[in-house]
Amino acid sequence: MLRIGLLVNPYAGVGGSVALKGSDGAEIRDEALRRGARLRAVDRAHRAFQVLAEGDAKLEIYCWDGAMGSDALEGLGLDYRICGKAASDPSTAQDTRQAALDLAACELDVLVFAGGDGTARDVLDAVGESVAVLGIPSGVKMHSAVYAVSPEAAGELMLRLASAGLVNVSLREVRDIDEEAFRAGIVKARFYGELLTPEEGHYLQHTKVGGIESEELVAADIAAGIVETMETGRIYLIGSGSTTAAIMEQLGLPNTLLGIDAICDGEVLLSDAAEADLLKLLRSDERPAQIIVTAIGGQGHIFGRGNQQLSAEVIRQVGLDNITVVAGKGKISSLEGRALLVDTNDAELDRALCGYRRVVTGYRDEILYPVGVLP
Repeated sequence: MLRIGLLVNPYAGVGGSVALKGSDGAEIRDEALRRGARLRAVDRAHRAFQVLAEGDAKLEIYCWDGAMGSDALEGLGLDYRICGKAASDPSTAQDTRQAALDLAACELDVLVFAGGDGTARDVLDAVGESVAVLGIPSGVKMHSAVYAVSPEAAGELMLRLASAGLVNVSLREVRDIDEEAFRAGIVKARFYGELLTPEEGHYLQHTKVGGIESEELVAADIAAGIVETMETGRIYLIGSGSTTAAIMEQLGLPNTLLGIDAICDGEVLLSDAAEADLLKLLRSDERPAQIIVTAIGGQGHIFGRGNQQLSAEVIRQVGLDNITVVAGKGKISSLEGRALLVDTNDAELDRALCGYRRVVTGYRDEILYPVGVLP
């Protein structure tokens, strides 16, 4: 019988959809909630454990009470034991660390947590390499390599463990960035340590890395081609990243490197827009729209990592046929054949986005490349 501990940071990722580029700290959390941000970590943990419930696995599940654990298991028909609860509401990083300690004391086979890179750091601080740890991706950034590529992938990996499948365990990196610098458009990633993680290649995301090649000329070529094909009277939602930033530079427009901008006919309609801003624009403006996104180097995500403002609702409003993916061939090659990934927090939409898509890789240069939930 597989002994699983479940830890949920309910406020992980709360700043993503409202363009705060992170969720670390009480002030950021409170501001995100003031702006109407939705909590998503509990739901994503629920999705992961639903896979286990449907798989009829033999389990012993331990968790904390309420939003930090048991809420995610409601309605699944899974038995679980509560071994603690948060000392404060809203919960804090100290609650996360204490929950990890309490759960690890239950002699677990694997500690599963829903959160972001800040949560991974708290878990690392609490348990180190004493227990195998698996992350359900629920944050904004998630540069670390301890996460499954989606909640369902986390569930499948746990199901494989529960059915005595051959699953390797290895040390994988925990990384995080300076959120203050990130909000200023500067990425400062730092290595914090390693967690022992059950791994089965295609279920786990890779560490976020920069491009192998110099991207400047490639991005300029991509931008030149994109600008040439831009249509008059069409709204373009420009995603985050240096490749898409080159498009704004080509147009001579100010750019939010790590945010979402909306433009039309050489004019910036929205700068560093939140999800609500984008939906308001799309619903009030009858002009057609297009999303332009790039892939995260090393991981391959095009939706769901650092661009939660482009939510499932925004994507549906724009239309699945109105998505342009741009990425240099060096970035694509670094995936070593793994598919580009989507994790929109909407399983039905994720499936609809799967398949082969055109990727703009240079000036008037495109390739067909697979997009999937799992590679």
